[in-house]
Amino acid sequence: MQSQSITKPVSDETLPDHAPGKCLMDRRSFLLTSGLTTATVMVAMTPGVADAQKVPAVVSTYPRKFVAKIGDLKPDVPIDFTYPDEGAYAESMIVRLGVPAGGGIGQDRDIVAFNNYCTHQGGDLGATYKGDTKSLGACPLHLSTYDLTRHGILISGQAYQSLPQVLLELEGDKIMAVGVFGLIFGRYDNLQG
Repeated sequence: MQSQSITKPVSDETLPDHAPGKCLMDRRSFLLTSGLTTATVMVAMTPGVADAQKVPAVVSTYPRKFVAKIGDLKPDVPIDFTYPDEGAYAESMIVRLGVPAGGGIGQDRDIVAFNNYCTHQGGDLGATYKGDTKSLGACPLHLSTYDLTRHGILISGQAYQSLPQVLLELEGDKIMAVGVFGLIFGRYDNLQG
């Protein structure tokens, strides 16, 4: 048998467009395309060319509400109240923890207040305070538990947000609720009622 040899190399023009081994873009096209893309991005990043739309901030004004007097609070005995309104999911509790806490007020920074509803599916946490661990929960629906010394952060369970903390201020011996840090379950706006 005679061996055949290729005397003429195969050129790119003889290969079909999508043949194996044929590049779909030549070097010149690649450099031109990447150069134009880089130039477009650089122009868009130039200060003043692509300014973001200016949107005014929406500031919520929460009502100031008397909650309790400092002398009314006993260590690890919660007192229930409603805030920021009397609407759905507004039930909250205030407690003197006996240890310093994030967002706490008073001489020892140990007085905190939180909304009573789990952020996962709105389970009622009203009667689940545990003084030995300074926690609220476990939620009766899916066992979420929150650490009240650390701004109501989730300890365990299905929730993915911290418990909404009611912001407190002192006026002499009066404790006033002045806002909420976090979104109350079941609301798109804490002041919707």
